[in-house]
Amino acid sequence: MPAVRPLLLLWLCYGAMMSLAIAINLLPVFLTTLDSEFGGAAGLTQEQLGRLGGIAFAGLVVGIIVTGPLADRWGAKPIVLIGDLMIAAGLAGTALAPSYVTLAWGVFALGLGAGALDMVLSPVVAALAPDRRTAAMNWLHSFYGVGAVVTIAVATAAPWLGLSWRGACWALMPLPIGLLIAFAAMRFPALVGDGGRTPLAGLMRQRWFLGALIAILLGGATELGMAQWLPAYAETTLAYPRWVGGTALAAFSLATVIGRVIVAAAGPRLDPYRTMAWSCAASIALFMVAAYAPVPGIALAGCVAAGLAGSCLWPTMLAVTADRHPDGGASMFGVLAAFGNAGGIVMPWLVGWVADLSDLRHGLALSAVAPALMLPLVLALRRRR
Repeated sequence: MPAVRPLLLLWLCYGAMMSLAIAINLLPVFLTTLDSEFGGAAGLTQEQLGRLGGIAFAGLVVGIIVTGPLADRWGAKPIVLIGDLMIAAGLAGTALAPSYVTLAWGVFALGLGAGALDMVLSPVVAALAPDRRTAAMNWLHSFYGVGAVVTIAVATAAPWLGLSWRGACWALMPLPIGLLIAFAAMRFPALVGDGGRTPLAGLMRQRWFLGALIAILLGGATELGMAQWLPAYAETTLAYPRWVGGTALAAFSLATVIGRVIVAAAGPRLDPYRTMAWSCAASIALFMVAAYAPVPGIALAGCVAAGLAGSCLWPTMLAVTADRHPDGGASMFGVLAAFGNAGGIVMPWLVGWVADLSDLRHGLALSAVAPALMLPLVLALRRRR
């Protein structure tokens, strides 16, 4: 059996995080296009558009919940392979979808693949870098932003290259297929130490861990509510052309990369709890700027800056939980990822629901509730660490 090759495996995990980003970010870029193509003359309602985002994240949560216990039993490698295979299949299904219902199934398949990867990549990287988990998690999740930028670039360039949104789906497929082939030849590290895995039932009885689950749910809602609606907000509310919406989402994703790289590079010099608290405070302010600034340029800048402010919340919460429970195994990471992505189910749908009742400005403003609730919770977890 080949030996574990940590550096190569680490870079393949970074590539897999980019594959995950394709599955999640393709939909927001084409939201207004799907509106006209699948909704007829009247278009889809804001709730139907928000439902697509919710379906993607529902698939993601199902993928996480199903594969978490399997990774503890089978190891990480089969789950990584399944994840990349499902993303490739989801891209094909989405590209071929003839109706809203079949599109929803394709989006759900993308979510399933993304969920498998989202669950397994974090414990693999934590096992590869046990002494610097906060930095390692932020480096890993920075490649989610890189993948989002690549996805948006391909989607934005597609019309200039004579490709439809369906053609853009095919153009993105080589990455998950290439990773599927590369991972097949790799050996993965054990996800827990020699002492064995801490049972999930025991973790669920600990008040600190339950607080961490709520905190990561709010962190996911902080990031993903804005990410799912930013292109549509730029086009429909701020009255920018379509290319500006895609560019704004790319800038938002790039801002998350920068934020995570800064936290990763700072390493132990930053208190992770204080960093998350300041990120929550900045996110609240920037959501208000994004929603209610009277000048469209300032509002759009607030949207992009919100990506920088909230970027560290998810990976840093994963890291501090792994530091407290180093032998939680894939099941622990699976539950954490499920709660984080539950924020991605609820918040995009709530934004769309509020937008139908009033307008999209109020819908985006609602997203500020998530970091406002997370801030005191993070400080409470710090006191009890």
